[in-house]
Amino acid sequence: MNNIIEITDFNAPELDIYARLTEAQLLNKEFPEKGLFVAESPKVIERALDSGYEPVSCLMEKRHIKGEGRHILARLGNVPAFYGELDILTQLTGFKLTRGMLCAMKRKPLPEASEICKGKSRIVILDKVMNPTNVGAIIRSAAALGMEAVLLTPGCSDPLYRRAARVSMGTVFQIDWAFLPDDSLEQIKAMGFKTVAMALKDNSLSLDDSRLAKEEKLAIVMGTEGDGLADKTIDNCDYTVKIPMYHGVDSLNVAAASAVAFYELSKKQRDV
Repeated sequence: MNNIIEITDFNAPELDIYARLTEAQLLNKEFPEKGLFVAESPKVIERALDSGYEPVSCLMEKRHIKGEGRHILARLGNVPAFYGELDILTQLTGFKLTRGMLCAMKRKPLPEASEICKGKSRIVILDKVMNPTNVGAIIRSAAALGMEAVLLTPGCSDPLYRRAARVSMGTVFQIDWAFLPDDSLEQIKAMGFKTVAMALKDNSLSLDDSRLAKEEKLAIVMGTEGDGLADKTIDNCDYTVKIPMYHGVDSLNVAAASAVAFYELSKKQRDV
């Protein structure tokens, strides 16, 4: 039996999650066991539910009650589902909802990086990638193109931020990921991974260099938008690799570069 409630009071405390709390407040670093996130769009919500995330409430366009959101409502049980017309929801949230549906969910305890890397041979390390759109796009490419886990340094945008999860098309719920401590590269190397810095350096290997394909375990390290990886990080990696480019183009957006790199460096996985 659904608990479907029409929005009549914008100031209702139940709507704070959608209207007044920031993503950082929802994350709740002081009490992580109380942390929440907001999934946006029916597909992302459904993939989060499939992965066992517990819903707290839902906010949706009225038309979705008997439309695209009907099957999600059936899965929510008695969780409160607030609804209104799109212009009302846009006024409430301050942005136009993608596909007209949001769902607040409880966060799960994050696994240790060492745990999710066990038995894996192709992983990704994101170093200070701060744009949630890029984080989401990279995770989507990682899931689609043969990477087995994504690790993030503390400076990265959280993959469960609304925009990151939406851009990932919910693949953030389908691939293992975790945050790394500051000594990330040494920890990964100790697990037997060869580290690959994606960087535009004169001594870089080409992405299709046969030595890379022969490595049993690779960790692909990608840096922040604009500045890329720090020289210290590059120096600490086993390989420095660049993507061959033409027409005088010197670099790609980190999300675009990730798709190219993942496809090439996962060939070994696809051939097995």
